[in-house]
Amino acid sequence: MIKRNTKSKQAVIDFLKKHDYGLKPDDLIKELAHFDKVTIYRILQSFLNDGIIHKAISDDGISYYFICKTCKEVHFHNHYHFKCSVCEKVECINDEIEIKLPKNYKLENINFWITGICNNCNKLKSSSS
Repeated sequence: MIKRNTKSKQAVIDFLKKHDYGLKPDDLIKELAHFDKVTIYRILQSFLNDGIIHKAISDDGISYYFICKTCKEVHFHNHYHFKCSVCEKVECINDEIEIKLPKNYKLENINFWITGICNNCNKLKSSSS
């Protein structure tokens, strides 16, 4: 089935590509207010299914969507996500996690969060001291 590219899909993908960190659905809905909220959620789900983006759910239950930059043919995200406790920006940390599972177990997803202070906020904090 051929998927058509619509103005709303292009707007969502363009907005995601402009950011090197994860975005909450509310970020997209606010920025792309001229599109229906349900349409944005459907587009995000479609992009997830197609491996264009990936989603991580934080320990407080908030979903963040990231444009896939490291996926090739196999869509797999075994990396950390870092959330800054100051600016609340969420970033992918592309160090792979190696997990050894028992025989006949298959790993499908890892959701691993690190919370701390990002480089930018740490610099600001250091310069104000």
